[in-house]
Amino acid sequence: MSNPSTEKPGGPATETGPFGLSVDAALAADAKERLAAVEALLLDRVRGEDPLLSDASKHLVEAGGKRFRPMLVLLASHFGDPSAPGVVPAAVVVELTHLGTLYHDDVMDEATVRRGQQSANSRWTNTVAILTGDYLFARASDLLADLGPDAVRIQARAFGRLVRGQIQETVGPRPGADQLEHYLQVVADKTGSLIAVSGHFGALLAGAPDQVVRTVTSACEKIGVAFQLSDDILDIASETEESGKTPGTDLREGIRTLPMHHVLAGIGSGADDARLRELLVRDLSDDALHAEALALLRAHPAMDRARADLRRWAEDARAELLTLPAIPARDALTHLCDYVVSRTG
Repeated sequence: MSNPSTEKPGGPATETGPFGLSVDAALAADAKERLAAVEALLLDRVRGEDPLLSDASKHLVEAGGKRFRPMLVLLASHFGDPSAPGVVPAAVVVELTHLGTLYHDDVMDEATVRRGQQSANSRWTNTVAILTGDYLFARASDLLADLGPDAVRIQARAFGRLVRGQIQETVGPRPGADQLEHYLQVVADKTGSLIAVSGHFGALLAGAPDQVVRTVTSACEKIGVAFQLSDDILDIASETEESGKTPGTDLREGIRTLPMHHVLAGIGSGADDARLRELLVRDLSDDALHAEALALLRAHPAMDRARADLRRWAEDARAELLTLPAIPARDALTHLCDYVVSRTG
């Protein structure tokens, strides 16, 4: 966030911030300073006395990442006192928790690459990766203990949702259950819950009013769901690896995302619909079948329906944010809602 600032006629100076968003220059400078503090504390907390554990713990931290959740903590803190002592540690707590889940996810998914680097389970072993994830959770808990019982309870409940979402995704919907409703609940639990905690911690620990804390928390969960839905769309629509993985990965691995659920629910009545539905319930590890399914899905009206769903989640988040005090942090969060939609084209 070090780009030169520009002065809008009759308005404050702005800078290009995270995700290419135009943000208030003073807010950008503050966020840059506090993100540096987050990064320093994050690296300090993943160091251990055991060389292997220390190397494995630093592996994903040093691989980079958007630090999306810490940034939300910092933005939300501007609805109170952003310099409050618990804000930076809270940002580290949510990032450590997120990183811990990634180590476990890679074991469950048998992933070989994460953030452009060899995954921990591939570089070392599944056992080392699992224990490293556990260690990061422990380090997060150690920091969390200093933030008070309310923060501990918030984190514990969110962690419960993370685990529940993973289990629900693993076992699938119950017979007769609405599959799309089940999928959206999984997204809310697996992705939305920790992003909601980011906003919750930032506003709460900065001393924001209770109603502001509730609104920020709710809006951030909706932003989290919208981000996952946008990734679903990008995985199909993008010709590049913009989503962080090879396009069509979910399709090849048999992971049913939002557009696929719409197809299987019967959206569309074209000549190719029956063929696409047939393909979506098959093994698509074969390159030819995968390419056929991907081409049919890209052209299917389910993609427009998925984009409409994404816009609705983003607009619901924006509507809540607009009830908050009109400060630069609110503008940054509402711009984020625009970005989530625009990144899918």
